Amino acid sequence: MTGPAIRGRTLAERLAGRFAEAPSARYPWLVVGLLWMVSFLNSADRAILNSVKPLLRDAFAISDVQLGLVDTVFFWTYAVCAFLFGRIGDSVRRRNMILFGLVFWSTATGLMPLATGFAMLLAMRTLVAVGESTYYPTATALISAWHPARQRSRALAIHQTAVFAGGGIGGWAAGRLADVHGWWMPFLVFSALGFVVFAVLIGTLRDDAPAAARPVLVRAGAAEAGGTDEPLRLILANPAALLLCAVFCLATAAYSAVLNWSNTYAHDVLGLNLAESALVGPVMITTAGFTAVLVGGWLADVLAARSALGRFTVLALGLAIAATFLLPFPWARSATMVGALLFATSFGKGLFDGCIYAAMHDVMPDAARATAAGLMTMMGFLGAGIATVALPAIATHTGLGAGFGMMAGLYLLAVLLLLAGRPLVRRVLLAGSAA
Repeated sequence: MTGPAIRGRTLAERLAGRFAEAPSARYPWLVVGLLWMVSFLNSADRAILNSVKPLLRDAFAISDVQLGLVDTVFFWTYAVCAFLFGRIGDSVRRRNMILFGLVFWSTATGLMPLATGFAMLLAMRTLVAVGESTYYPTATALISAWHPARQRSRALAIHQTAVFAGGGIGGWAAGRLADVHGWWMPFLVFSALGFVVFAVLIGTLRDDAPAAARPVLVRAGAAEAGGTDEPLRLILANPAALLLCAVFCLATAAYSAVLNWSNTYAHDVLGLNLAESALVGPVMITTAGFTAVLVGGWLADVLAARSALGRFTVLALGLAIAATFLLPFPWARSATMVGALLFATSFGKGLFDGCIYAAMHDVMPDAARATAAGLMTMMGFLGAGIATVALPAIATHTGLGAGFGMMAGLYLLAVLLLLAGRPLVRRVLLAGSAA
């Protein structure tokens, strides 16, 4: 096509031509990079509230328990909607689901400054939860579709680093903006960034991975009989998938409770300002997770190449480390000690995060992975909602430090489930290989 002809094409025609081209060998990693930006904003927008809680408490004259309730409603709304949107993500173009969600939650984030009291704060935060819930199940399924099993943990781990970067950098930036301009400013700034990323994705993100089984589930051997498998039925019949849902529930509950109240602990107990509180709490937590998730993804791929249970070994190891370094938290009295313990326990949780979605995708077929990830996410956020409101309630009797230490018990219970379930998981993996 000549130069003038190319210049004369409309934007829609140019985009259509781009999507008609075969993807390059490097495109699967470009998908990871594109979705990394979306995941960063997904986590950063969620972290804003944690950074400005002390200001919201004063501005609206609300209690810590009420702020915990805002988190709980967010988590439970996210939980239910993540499952629903995950199921939809196995029936529609995953690209479109991701773009829709990005616009929805960016808009909802930008509307947060309109809140004038607790009820409006709760309602608008719920809208953010609905929008953000569209993303993770569908995005992880899309990444797994583009990457073979031998590199899947690494691809998902790189994507997962955005969760920690968004929580850490986003939390710190939100604290700085709020210290200078007021609690409402970070919501506006991150909302605008969402629309910038949308403009980048609209012409570059695609979901025509060669290995993807889309959009209808057809069971091996069932096509001839005209039968299809409903994704939820496949999950409920898979004990390994249900085990991972239970483990994710416990681990996410413990992690979220600590993350969501670490800012307040540093501000109220250690006497730090909002930006300094973010450095000791969320930044320390997310820096450790950012590093560990890459280690966990690499280690899981290495061990999975040697043993069918390799990824499950990393899951148990990570949560054991997380529990070990959270237990002594009640005796931490300085910012240095608090930061060190939060870093160490979060490093263990990061190892877990580096392979949890890859482990779920190991035991589920591509066409049910968004639904499986959605169900697992739902269970995790239901647990997070309970723990996040339970922690400040417990803290009224024991203090936040002791409450953090109690969260280690949830990690330990998850480790026990993983160890006890190894024979069951092995049977599921072997049955999948035989099929």
